[in-house]
Amino acid sequence: MPKHYRPPGKKKEGNAAKYITRSKAIKYLQITLPVFRRLCILKGVFPREPKKKVEGNHKTYYHLKDIMFLMHEPLLEKFRDIRAYDKKVKKAVAKKNRDLADRLLTRKPTYTLDILIRERYPKFIDALRDLDDSLTMVHLFAALPSIERERIQVKRIHNCRRLSHEWQAYISRTHSLRKTFISVKGIYYQADVEGQKITWLTPHALQQVLTDDVDFNVMLTFLEFYETLLAFVNFKLYHSINVKYPPVLDPRLEALAADLYALYRYFSANSRVPAMESQAASLSGSEQAETGKGGTQTDETELRLAQLQHQLPANEPGTLMHLVDAAAREDDDNEETRECKTLFKNLKFFLSREVPRESLLFVIPAFGGAVSWEGDGAPFKEADDGITHQIVDRPTQGHIFLSREYVQPQWIYDCVNARIILPADDYLVGRVPPPHLSPFVDNEAEGYVPEYAETIKRLQAAARKELLPMPGVDKQDLDDPQNLLVEGIISRTEANEAAEKKLKMLVHEKRFHDELKMEQEGVQYSASVANKIMQSSVEVTEAREVSLPDFAQVTEDAASMSKVVMSRKKRRLYEAMQIGKERKRANVNILKERKRKTEAAN
Repeated sequence: MPKHYRPPGKKKEGNAAKYITRSKAIKYLQITLPVFRRLCILKGVFPREPKKKVEGNHKTYYHLKDIMFLMHEPLLEKFRDIRAYDKKVKKAVAKKNRDLADRLLTRKPTYTLDILIRERYPKFIDALRDLDDSLTMVHLFAALPSIERERIQVKRIHNCRRLSHEWQAYISRTHSLRKTFISVKGIYYQADVEGQKITWLTPHALQQVLTDDVDFNVMLTFLEFYETLLAFVNFKLYHSINVKYPPVLDPRLEALAADLYALYRYFSANSRVPAMESQAASLSGSEQAETGKGGTQTDETELRLAQLQHQLPANEPGTLMHLVDAAAREDDDNEETRECKTLFKNLKFFLSREVPRESLLFVIPAFGGAVSWEGDGAPFKEADDGITHQIVDRPTQGHIFLSREYVQPQWIYDCVNARIILPADDYLVGRVPPPHLSPFVDNEAEGYVPEYAETIKRLQAAARKELLPMPGVDKQDLDDPQNLLVEGIISRTEANEAAEKKLKMLVHEKRFHDELKMEQEGVQYSASVANKIMQSSVEVTEAREVSLPDFAQVTEDAASMSKVVMSRKKRRLYEAMQIGKERKRANVNILKERKRKTEAAN
């Protein structure tokens, strides 16, 4: 009898009962492959990798429970109704009955994905954690052209643009933006929304060229779900700050393609509405009280009441709670939010035509700055005397105002990442700006700190009035090189260099203390005294060198002792870790060599 023989009628067991191939799942659900793909994308069902593929390695497997989950989906019945309705329309068109076809198209069945959003994301925090891909996809389609052959309609592009602007307006209003980075792919942003780090990518404002190797049907299915998800998230976020959703924008600004500025005006108008309503409620209440008393109050009392009504916003409990909530919201802002809110405070920026306007209109207000641009609908003109910085990207300017600084757009993003106002001398027009460093890279963990990162670090310390080590002295130099070598943080050569540097520092420190002691005692400085101090310092150095152990021997002993007690699995893991550290050191050495060659060429 074969090993895997199953008698007829016996129930399947193991992987054969848990998993099902895609072709069998399509036959089981009685749908086509495009509908099956669409249903899996909307429901969040993805292929599985069983330990043993019963029907071969070249097939795609799904969990049987997921297929049963799809079988009872109401959306599946909707897809079947739409398919049957499309057949009716096609039949009417084939019979050249245009009236019937048009009448059928107006009554085509529709569906919504609201229930799917509630099923896949029971809590709001779950939706925020899964928002990265949604934002990237929506921002991508907001920049694409409309192409009928790929079923990319103008209505869908406008909807993506509206959702992306609503999201950016909320982030800018709540000062939740934390990091920005300009790359070849586009502009990366990272925001902190209710404790969740959300990172997304927006394409550059350039003409997008669509390729033929992309299946837009699959992408449009993902976009359909992401649009609904982002609309739900925007609705929840807008109501969390007491702003009505969807926003009603100024049609004049919408016609001028200033949607983001129109949303900012909508936010400011909605923030004044509760106070105005509370004043109206208090005025109406006081008028009713006055009419009820029948005019018994004197003119002096009426004047006093009117003064009190204008001094107090309202006497209603709801208004008082609104004021308390607003004050508590200000107090709940953490230190990072307050720092971002006041970075560009009291600064006014003007954007020239050649700079990325939408990105800067999003970033600058998110950090407390006022911004305008060249064109209709701008809040202030280029000749405004209050402008402190003008963002330009051209080597020459037609008219230069001496009361403002002309900087390149990179200065804004570097200031945002550093959280300080950087000196604008390196970013002036016509100069090659410093390297644009990524805030998503941990330089300390990578083992290589760029030179401009050290400069920014010292500027940050100076802004916070902190004290840093001397130039050329790192924090690791102050630690024990022996411990660093044993832990594998530095190599043997680096440990020897660190030990020599530490000895030199000890010599200079001993000499400085001796000279300071002699100066306090009133001893005059002479060559013999200097030689004596130098000799004592050399003796201290030799004593330190004698007391220092052999770092190479310590490292080898520690590695051999640790490997002896390790199991084979842990030993292989340890060797893989060492290989990773060696690769990191090799990359750091490559970067240092490039830096050395660049400095030699200059």
